Amino acid sequence: MPDAAVPAVPPTPPVALAALLARDDLGLRQIAGPGDPATVIHWAHTSEMADPYPYLLGGELLLTAGVHIPEAAGSGTYFDAYVSRIVAAGGAALGFGVAPVHDTVPRALVEACDQYGLPLVEVPPRTTFSGVARAVWQLMAQARHTELRRVTEAQQSLAAAAARPDPVPSVLRQLAQRTGGRAALYAPDGGEVASAGRLPGPGTGAEVGAALAGLAAVVRPGGDGGPGLGSGPTPSSASDTVAGVHLAAYALGTGQGFVLGVAAARRDPGDHTIASVGAVLLSLLTGEHQSSTGAARSSALVRMLLGAAPQEVAPLLDPGELWVVVHARPDGPPPDAVAASALGAALGSPLVDLAGDVVRVLVPAGHREPVAQSGWTCGVSAAVAPGEWGVADTQAARALSRARAVREPVVRHGDQPGLAGLVPPDEAAAYARAVLAPVAANPALTETLRTWLSLHGSWDRTAVALSVHRNTVRQRVARAAALLNTDLDDPDVRMELWFALRAT
Repeated sequence: MPDAAVPAVPPTPPVALAALLARDDLGLRQIAGPGDPATVIHWAHTSEMADPYPYLLGGELLLTAGVHIPEAAGSGTYFDAYVSRIVAAGGAALGFGVAPVHDTVPRALVEACDQYGLPLVEVPPRTTFSGVARAVWQLMAQARHTELRRVTEAQQSLAAAAARPDPVPSVLRQLAQRTGGRAALYAPDGGEVASAGRLPGPGTGAEVGAALAGLAAVVRPGGDGGPGLGSGPTPSSASDTVAGVHLAAYALGTGQGFVLGVAAARRDPGDHTIASVGAVLLSLLTGEHQSSTGAARSSALVRMLLGAAPQEVAPLLDPGELWVVVHARPDGPPPDAVAASALGAALGSPLVDLAGDVVRVLVPAGHREPVAQSGWTCGVSAAVAPGEWGVADTQAARALSRARAVREPVVRHGDQPGLAGLVPPDEAAAYARAVLAPVAANPALTETLRTWLSLHGSWDRTAVALSVHRNTVRQRVARAAALLNTDLDDPDVRMELWFALRAT
């Protein structure tokens, strides 16, 4: 008998043998072998060959009516050799049809199946082998549909997680939840950046954790390649099993050395697809967005630091003539660099600045209209030329304050000039300086007055927009009214002040 490894089973969803036995229409009954609920079959195959080994791929429910059994088989070693060959070929179970050849299942066959641990199923006379095969394919179709639905739901959950303010931890949490194990992101130096979930199995944490980190080194560009891999190219993924835990590692597509590691107690057919989706998303989140423009951005930054005007460096960043500035603040915890980069990618620009709780993004106008982003509150400026980036930055900050105050996901700075369009800009600016002169030396009063008027005199919303107490708003507005020597309850006064503030 050749010493052969158990062959790989076909790439189809497995069917639990217990599910097939539970079909009342078939009337199947297991009469020998282990009653393990984890026993699965991958298809049904009928054969009357005395040695079915050359015709099996592994994972089959082999169906036979015993036509091949000689009359004197019960007193010899026939069944021992027959069952051992099925087991060596990787057969999952044996189905024996009662009638038309045999009235009962041979006792020696039952004993051989018990000896070799092969489940033996009795097929009653009323059940045809084609009916059994059809039932197997029906159960496989159901399993395939269930698995496809599971993978689809996982893809949607992972995509939603990638859009959150904390995308990397959110994606890892979803991966851990969907695979029933632990997901970890490893840095180029091998250190663990973030992780979610628990290592399956009691008492295996240290061993499995070390094995997963080692597997990550196998797929990391410039890593050791792992034992037995020789000097060939670094694989993009690798798998292993340690202490009964299934491990998998995926090199992220950035080429920077980040690796995704997944450890789970089971390895279902869709797990590889789910983990691959997670790896793609993490590649986008950890990679340099539009890396081909990195040199141009570096050149633009250097030129601006050396005194070049914004309009001179703008062509290096994007050929678009107009730009908008977006200020965004997450609805949850403060953003990190990865979250800021993910937001920039969603808005279509790699020009991102993380400043405390606020992320600023410079977006070319006309390429993609900035829209509301899940988990973020955004303020969008009007479209401006590069020379007015500073003005747009102020507009976006004010729009963000208003968005937070009115609890809208996105607020845009009004680009309609209104009455200001009827007055020449220099005259409007001179008028504004004259009207606001008493408070011009105090930017806090000016900004509070502007926000308060934009929010129709709401103390609470102004407090939210400025991140101060409502009493502070009252005090500032009262102080501004006193310095301006005017009645802010008068709508004409408010209109004139608003016109002056808009002109600054």
